[in-house]
Amino acid sequence: MSLAGFQQLLKTCKQIPKTRLSVAAAADPLILKAVKEALRQDLIHPVLVGDGPKITKMVLDVGLDPARLEVIHEPDLTAAAHTAARLIGEGKADVLMKGKVNSSDFMRAMLSGEYGLRTGRIVSHLAAYEIPGFDRLLFLTDGGINIAPDLEQKKQILLNAIDFLHRLGITEPKVAILSANEVVSPKMPVTVEAQALVEMARAGEFPGAVVDGPIPLDIAVSEKAARLKGLDSPVAGKADLLLVPDIEAGNILGKSIIYFAHGVMAGVVVGARVPAVMNSRADTTQGKLVSLAMACLGGVAGAGDGSVHST
Repeated sequence: MSLAGFQQLLKTCKQIPKTRLSVAAAADPLILKAVKEALRQDLIHPVLVGDGPKITKMVLDVGLDPARLEVIHEPDLTAAAHTAARLIGEGKADVLMKGKVNSSDFMRAMLSGEYGLRTGRIVSHLAAYEIPGFDRLLFLTDGGINIAPDLEQKKQILLNAIDFLHRLGITEPKVAILSANEVVSPKMPVTVEAQALVEMARAGEFPGAVVDGPIPLDIAVSEKAARLKGLDSPVAGKADLLLVPDIEAGNILGKSIIYFAHGVMAGVVVGARVPAVMNSRADTTQGKLVSLAMACLGGVAGAGDGSVHST
């Protein structure tokens, strides 16, 4: 199955216990607006780490009830990131969220060996796009963290994403390994790596997923394009997940969806013991809210049997 849209994710999230959210450097009105909406929908119990007086003022400014929040005073931004990660390691929170702290400092805190959040895999970014006129959510990885992944890193990125989609209730995601064309050629190393990943899939290294490639974008999302080009693939026109060749391709494709197709993006960092929310300041409040919902679902499923089923 696929997911029809963000409302389906939010509906499913409401069916699970409230998630304990640890926000690093929370003195950011855009973050607090997303927290406010998640509280309104009864999705989270937030712990806000950062400059206490600033957080309290901003909480009141955005119309939040301070009685519904826990605030830990830590005015230093880097220290706030470490405190937020430590809460996860100590079992006092389930999901991590970046506030007004540098992304690299946030990631260093998250992956510090002190807090037990590493799993042995690399971490990667998984984005979800709700696109007007498109019949399902489209997921994309990795357009946010790994710059030029090699074959082994692409394997881990794919495992991260497939595992997380299973947690969201997509039991057998269809994965398109994107390239400029569908013909394998040594002149285009991306196509050779795509072929290698497909061979890994045939050997059972990506259980619970249908993986094909190399596939151009048009064939991945349009059955008509596949018919016109005479390409027979179980993924053609039905892709749930796009694996991009590198961060430039992912960044350009993702921003094209947002600015040209008027799509909305949500996203999480996956591959650590718990999901993390690391939105851009340009992301919409809805995108931040859905990112939180994705992380909540992935965090709860990760702590249990590894599956969350949508209704």
